[in-house]
Amino acid sequence: MATVYNLEPTPTAKVLLTTTSGDILLELFAKQTPLASRNFLQHCLDGYYDSTIFHRLVPGFIIQGGDPTGTGEGGESIYNDQANNVFADEFHSRLKFNRRGLLGMANGGQRDDNGSQFFLTLEKTEELNGKNTLFGRVVGDTIYNVMKMSEAELVDGTERPMYPTKVLGAEVLVNPFEDMVVRERRVADEAGIKKKVGKRKAKRKGGKALLSFGGEEEGDDDDDEHGDGDGEVVIKKKPKFNTKLVTAGAESTLDHNKE
Repeated sequence: MATVYNLEPTPTAKVLLTTTSGDILLELFAKQTPLASRNFLQHCLDGYYDSTIFHRLVPGFIIQGGDPTGTGEGGESIYNDQANNVFADEFHSRLKFNRRGLLGMANGGQRDDNGSQFFLTLEKTEELNGKNTLFGRVVGDTIYNVMKMSEAELVDGTERPMYPTKVLGAEVLVNPFEDMVVRERRVADEAGIKKKVGKRKAKRKGGKALLSFGGEEEGDDDDDEHGDGDGEVVIKKKPKFNTKLVTAGAESTLDHNKE
């Protein structure tokens, strides 16, 4: 597995997420994915992710967070000049979803539709290559905290953890973007978003996933193996976790004390 790490570019940014399940240390490939990395770092710096939860868990696949509404329907990027506050995908030949502990952008099921939501892989997820931006990785022993999160009990018939992990804070340890400063925090209209979600539920059983991994659509709850028809993406097959296919994460290549 060391060979896999050697093939990856050298990360140039670092963030420490403090959660109710323990710390998660992340390194970002900011040079190869400047849009996603700048977006994530700015949100961390602004406290945008503070008190958010990891609202979605697909065991053996991914755990997802980054939505200030906690519904899976919200969040926006820092690029307010872009249409719908989203930004473009970034793919790199040396960045592949080939193991657990990789950090990616969740999207709206179509190209160039990235906002604030992100996910951590729990296994090799090669089906996401070319569909979701991979912009970072979990390093050191903090991968075990991620795996502990993956063991959470789910609400029956959904991908929502019964007791979701909460982000307590995010500290930017290494930031390659020297022009970045703390911005005035924009508060999400949680009530408005949840109201819209409620209306959509009343009108139909299933629908297009607002945050997905490949743009699949499902119109019938009978085909929803992992979702509950609430606008969450459908994953048709749930791969089992196999410790032989993955390792405990890459060793950090950045100095914790670097600016």
